[in-house]
Amino acid sequence: MIDTNKQGEVWIFAEQEEGNLSDVPLELMTKGRQLAETLSVPLGAVLLGDAVSPLAGKLIAHGADKVYLVEHPKLAQYQTTGYSKAICELIEQYKPQICLYGATPVGRDLAPTVASTMWCGLTADCTDLQIGDHTDPISKQEHKNLLQQIRPAFGGNIIATIVNPSRWPQMATVREGVMPMSEPIASRKGQIIQCQADLDELDLPLTIEQTHRRPKRVNLKAARVIVAGGAGIGSRKNFDVLWELAGCLGAAVAGSRAAVDLGFIDHDHQVGQTGTTVRPALYIAAGISGAVQHRAGMQDSAKVLAINTDPKADIFSVAHYGIVGDFMEVVPKMIKAIRGGSDVKEAVASSQA
Repeated sequence: MIDTNKQGEVWIFAEQEEGNLSDVPLELMTKGRQLAETLSVPLGAVLLGDAVSPLAGKLIAHGADKVYLVEHPKLAQYQTTGYSKAICELIEQYKPQICLYGATPVGRDLAPTVASTMWCGLTADCTDLQIGDHTDPISKQEHKNLLQQIRPAFGGNIIATIVNPSRWPQMATVREGVMPMSEPIASRKGQIIQCQADLDELDLPLTIEQTHRRPKRVNLKAARVIVAGGAGIGSRKNFDVLWELAGCLGAAVAGSRAAVDLGFIDHDHQVGQTGTTVRPALYIAAGISGAVQHRAGMQDSAKVLAINTDPKADIFSVAHYGIVGDFMEVVPKMIKAIRGGSDVKEAVASSQA
């Protein structure tokens, strides 16, 4: 257990693959910077791999005060055994108070292993992180400046705030896309700390001969306009009209989890609590009921247009514009209006006529 009276650093696990940082740690750097400044402590990034030192500068530009660099041939490809041992050794030596990981396949595998080894708590799939105080309801002991780990619970029906007042480091995984990524500052200065890991005698359980990764078919996080469909679309064939609308608007096509589970659209296109979190300038939701799990992934869109036959559908609670009607009638009218030179608002008015 780490002494909670000490002001340890805030750490971000800088996930990389084949010498390329994923977006997730860069998103976490923004939130980590805020947490570290609130606590008046440095922000550290933990970078593991083999020949990955060129990535340290990018982490510093995105907000890291320190980069803890561990390079070893046994860290060239991710395996839980080597990565968890290296991180646990760093935690024992430097005693951070907060460790954050992306809720990626790697993060969801690594973080629980580290937490179990360090005998500390872990909150998974957080959607927000804050610093605050907590008073134990039984002992009445007051704890200052704890990490408040915020995430949906009970199927998304409530938002839970979780704290770890006694066993540190405080650890959490954070869902991809929920934290906006700040712009890098090339002139930022930081410290690169070369660290050693005792891995020479470590027997890795696997020998990885080859790796194959299929790139995502769509980058929803970068899309300024998204046309999304839900279970109400009815079939994969009916999604064709959404693809046509997207083509008119230069938009990306997305789907709710229900649409993905029904096979209407591939998982790469899923928006929501178990998919991608998006913040486009315009989000068009057709045939989507608006369950809280889906709203969690798109409610920060600048403008939301909802199309649904049910006037009481939950999606209308986050919509700026709402059309009660059959998407198979509404969307073709929108397409016709847009192709005729109308803007989106005029197309909406046309579809309501």
